[in-house]
Amino acid sequence: MYYRQSTKEKAIALGITGHVQNERDGSVSITATGTDIQLDELIAWCRRGPARAMVDQVHVTERPLEEIGKFSIN
Repeated sequence: MYYRQSTKEKAIALGITGHVQNERDGSVSITATGTDIQLDELIAWCRRGPARAMVDQVHVTERPLEEIGKFSIN
């Protein structure tokens, strides 16, 4: 399974809304809205990723709250 689809499934399982997308440089960008506990769990999962994923680094940036109705792949 691919990183974006796996991220979407994990976020939905955690009750997180937002989106995930590939960037031009080959990285993956995730915007997520949830509680601190939900987001901490998603970040921990992102550091591992799905089976066979090769995660080099994870950068976390806090942003102003964004109202997002669901989790999607852009």
